[in-house]
Amino acid sequence: MAGSGTLSLSQFPIHRPLPFPKNKPQTTRICIRAMSGENSSSSVTTQQEPSPISISPPPNFKPPEPKRFIIRPDKRIEILSASLSLFFRLATGVFASGYSFSFVSQDEVPSDEYAFRLSGITVKETSKLGARPEKPIEIYEFESCPFCRKVREIVAVLDLDVLFYPCPRNGPNFRPKVVQMGGKQQFPYMVDPNTGVSMYESDEIIRYLVGTYGDGNIPLTLSLGFLTSLTCGLAMLSRITKGTTYTPAKLPPKPLKLWAYEGSPFCKVVREVLVELELPHLLINSARGSPKRNILYQKKGHFQVPFLEDPNTGIEMFESAEIIEYIRATYTL
Repeated sequence: MAGSGTLSLSQFPIHRPLPFPKNKPQTTRICIRAMSGENSSSSVTTQQEPSPISISPPPNFKPPEPKRFIIRPDKRIEILSASLSLFFRLATGVFASGYSFSFVSQDEVPSDEYAFRLSGITVKETSKLGARPEKPIEIYEFESCPFCRKVREIVAVLDLDVLFYPCPRNGPNFRPKVVQMGGKQQFPYMVDPNTGVSMYESDEIIRYLVGTYGDGNIPLTLSLGFLTSLTCGLAMLSRITKGTTYTPAKLPPKPLKLWAYEGSPFCKVVREVLVELELPHLLINSARGSPKRNILYQKKGHFQVPFLEDPNTGIEMFESAEIIEYIRATYTL
């Protein structure tokens, strides 16, 4: 993907209509009576279109200003617990494939291009990525599944954008869809609209993705079999109840768009809420070294994740704590 420009949903056509359940049309019976020599009556049945879903931001809502390296006091424990996974998984999902960095002079990177700058130090980060899919990969999964985490880590490493269909327990929409498509309720389930390939089994999905969109080599931390699955499970212990069970919510007409990556604890707490509310979302992976960091920087004049774009309300915003509050206020029933 180019290192500059803007990114929009139009660049990522969804290869099939979102499998949202359709409301049954309301039926109204109208009885018409006429007098013409003898009593007669006829009944006419008409169909009414279902009322559209009403989605709007909270009253007087204003997106917050982004704040770098600041954790809201009431969210410190949550962010700390979400950070523990970095230890168990050795920061897998933090860096894009082929990540490298170099210290450069401040003048070497133009002010309109992204670089990590802190206290007068400028760090230029790069990566080596494989072929880029034309359409986003589609993955059906849920946050607290260790096998799903393995797949989320590899798509962050490969810097792939993914259309996630959350499948929390008791979720009414996408769990049944997986059974319909693949024949069994098992997660993760991947669909690649670019090749027509669909499959279960996290290790098979990983091998497919690195072979199709990477250099064919699976990162060591994702190639250890049982040990990989075990550490993925341990990484989730501090958040085991999050992103697991469905909370009734409005199903949006369009998927939300989230700039994030698997290794960030700030992104994780937002993803948990999206999964619990079963909100489809296009995740723009932007791990360290991703060229999409520069795209967001040029789009907003600032890089920070998570960054949410909601095409259903027009809201765009930084700051994980406020994003969570916005999502719950807008979509929870």
